[in-house]
Amino acid sequence: MKIKTAIAAEKGAPLTIIDAQLDEPKANEVLVKVVASGICHTDAVGRDGGMLSPFPVALGHEGAGIVEKVGSSVQTVQPGDHVVVSFSYCGHCDNCLAGHPVMCTHFNELNLEGANYDGTHRLHTIDGDDISVFLGQSSFSNYIVSDQHNLVKVDPDVDLRLLGPLGCGIQTGAGTVLNYIHPKFGESIAVFGTGAVGLSAIMAAKIVGMDHIIAVDIFDKRLDLAKELGATEVINSKNEDVEKKIREIIAKGVDYAIDTTGVSPVIKNAIHVLKPAGDCVLVGVGGEITLNVMSDILLEGKNLTSVLEGDSVPQIFIPQMVDYYKRGLFPFDKMIKFFDFDQINEAFAASKNGSVLKPVLVL
Repeated sequence: MKIKTAIAAEKGAPLTIIDAQLDEPKANEVLVKVVASGICHTDAVGRDGGMLSPFPVALGHEGAGIVEKVGSSVQTVQPGDHVVVSFSYCGHCDNCLAGHPVMCTHFNELNLEGANYDGTHRLHTIDGDDISVFLGQSSFSNYIVSDQHNLVKVDPDVDLRLLGPLGCGIQTGAGTVLNYIHPKFGESIAVFGTGAVGLSAIMAAKIVGMDHIIAVDIFDKRLDLAKELGATEVINSKNEDVEKKIREIIAKGVDYAIDTTGVSPVIKNAIHVLKPAGDCVLVGVGGEITLNVMSDILLEGKNLTSVLEGDSVPQIFIPQMVDYYKRGLFPFDKMIKFFDFDQINEAFAASKNGSVLKPVLVL
């Protein structure tokens, strides 16, 4: 079938909406009519050549839509179901079977190498050339074919346009707290960076009932929203000494720190504000960092770890987040601004300059 999809034709190029050819779903696959798709920093990294996906690549990986057709082996969804589309995983490796699909042995090949689950392609140019799929979905398209492992059935009574970002960015922040850290009531956390991922972590920390939820950023507007969503203290690191300020709030240091920025000096701040035996979790896309292993980590028994996608099982965790939202405990809609599909490059620009926390394209 002929569809519309947004592709990056070459490294760093603006996205272009083109006509493309989409094949029928195979036995384990599902045809989804996309209603909306969030824009995530990972899409910008993919556009700019920071992922493995060969060009041209059809981007988008926070899709939400309605099932139109299912393959003969699909049992998890049926036509008419509302679904969020998340990352792809094999479902049968040791890590998948242990409940950690984001650590799937085949994660990179299924999500970042450009082919579908079986190594072939469903998406092509009108001339028949293959187009790389992104995280098993390429949801900047009005229709997609995706493996059943990507799909999460969601409550049809909730506005489907809102739900796509639960498939990646929001899942990453909230899941890092609720699925990976597992904090206790009354413990403390510092969240560095209050974009969509950081704010999702803050909302999750509030759900748990953490005593101190400290938000760190350089934009007062974001910090104001962090306060509204659950931060107990906020620090503008452009104006204040973060390490000194956090030690004034909690002299011994925080139990946990999450870095969403990927910025090396910020990561070092996050490590330094931990109490002895505290945990710093990295979730932001970053580069090199130099640490003194003895003084920064070892002498106080601190832990430095990383996590993808909030260590979530999407089919379990995304419906939980929807339920928290319905109960007024997880108001992630406050971060979202809608854009029309043809405004895709404007939406990317708004995300980059920080004027919009979570752009969502309405297809």
